[in-house]
Amino acid sequence: MTALDREIEAALANRIADRFPDHGILGEEGAAVSPGAEWTWVLDPVDGTAAWVAGVRVHGTLIALLHRGVPVLGVIDMHRTADRWIGVQGAVTTHNGSPCRSATGRMLAQAVLTVSSPDVFGPADLPAPAAMRAATGWRIWGASCLACGRLASGGTDLALDAGLEIWDWAPFSPIIEGAGGRITDWEGRPLRMGSGSRVLAAGDGALHASALRIIEAARG
Repeated sequence: MTALDREIEAALANRIADRFPDHGILGEEGAAVSPGAEWTWVLDPVDGTAAWVAGVRVHGTLIALLHRGVPVLGVIDMHRTADRWIGVQGAVTTHNGSPCRSATGRMLAQAVLTVSSPDVFGPADLPAPAAMRAATGWRIWGASCLACGRLASGGTDLALDAGLEIWDWAPFSPIIEGAGGRITDWEGRPLRMGSGSRVLAAGDGALHASALRIIEAARG
């Protein structure tokens, strides 16, 4: 947590409260206004704070809107790279204003897998990333929210993470699904408020199903 995280979250929360006074707000830095409201905004002012402090340009701002607990709008805004992905339930995801699509037809053995950090996996979770590492063609570590943006644009194929909070994943559901991909928890269930901390995303349903089978086998 930095002063910048708190300042960004406060600015976003104030704008939302002015425009949508009946909506709830839930933020990583402590913003909590009627978080169980029918419409609730979820904020992560700086996703990848350590990267920001180190000057590594994979940090961004994440914004999501939930309707009755289900993410229906998501934004990944990468200020330093001038990239912005916007996903809206039922619409095609855009990257910098143009439609984008995730990659399809990739085989697991050739897939590019992203993982935010090996540190996020507890002892019980470690067999899953180990199995996915062995099954995939390429791995990229430490891309933060940029990883899911690139998945939506077809640059990568799979994203695997654990230890997440709702503000870490809520924007990704409408963004990835609107690009043609699939994102769930490790049991294959759709993400919504109350979902756990483990997330799997893929460029298409077939690749997602293959990855789920690897994770299930690894976890016993």
